Amino acid sequence: MKPIIVIINPAARSEKAKSLCRKIEQLSDAAFIHITTAPGEAREIAENAARSGCERIVAAGGDGTINEVVNGIAGTNAALGLLPIGTMNVFATELGLPANNLRKCWDVIEHGHTRLVDLPRANEQNFVQLAGIGFDAQIVAATSFDSKKTFGPLSYVISATQIAAQKPPRLLLETESRKTEGSFVLIGNGRFYGGPFTIFKEAKIDDGKLDVLVFKNLGYLDIVRYLQAIIFGTHTKLPDVEYFQTRKVSVRSDDEVPVEVDGEVIGELPVTFRIAPRKLKVLAPPAK
Repeated sequence: MKPIIVIINPAARSEKAKSLCRKIEQLSDAAFIHITTAPGEAREIAENAARSGCERIVAAGGDGTINEVVNGIAGTNAALGLLPIGTMNVFATELGLPANNLRKCWDVIEHGHTRLVDLPRANEQNFVQLAGIGFDAQIVAATSFDSKKTFGPLSYVISATQIAAQKPPRLLLETESRKTEGSFVLIGNGRFYGGPFTIFKEAKIDDGKLDVLVFKNLGYLDIVRYLQAIIFGTHTKLPDVEYFQTRKVSVRSDDEVPVEVDGEVIGELPVTFRIAPRKLKVLAPPAK
């Protein structure tokens, strides 16, 4: 069997990384493991491996690690494999990979069945699952590593409470067929957001379309109302929520507004989102 490159993210280094390496080595002697030491290194390793002809490159981590690896292999013939071990593993869930079962995930990688899925892009940055403009990107930007380490998931709630007290930005969206505006925007390539919540109801990862949710308001009560509707699956029926699909959408604002993709802030508006249909090869179970 040809070597399989496995890239483990920086957050998983030290004893946790060593333990994971041992587990992967027990799964297969075909694994060639890299533990990264800094953000951006996973992309560089993946790019070099793909250019040298490696056919299977595995991201061992969460959605942020996957994003780096994808940006390294985009435009090559390498296939992306996933060992979901990070905080967020939404893309792995989207592909139907078993959670918390490295053995079954490795079986998928070794079996070699591939799917072609869409590859969305924010300006020059590829992503796999989700982009956020405004509220959720502000939360990501405002939540420090120390806060996450101290408070865990509660740290995001603390940041959200602080941001909700601020005046929301005015976001202007434009596609080939419509113009609209809102207070914050989510753009998805798949159905899920933040775990098991189906937020983009019509999304498919191989339909060649971006799914766009525009939330018009952003007060405390609005946020509570949106969250309740998302839990019950009725958010797209709210009069102040707009949901549509497109292959391209540009977003701008007169304010300084951050943008995040796959959980990492990449800059500020303006940004143009595009999608390349079925341009990413992934190692995954057969689609049902």
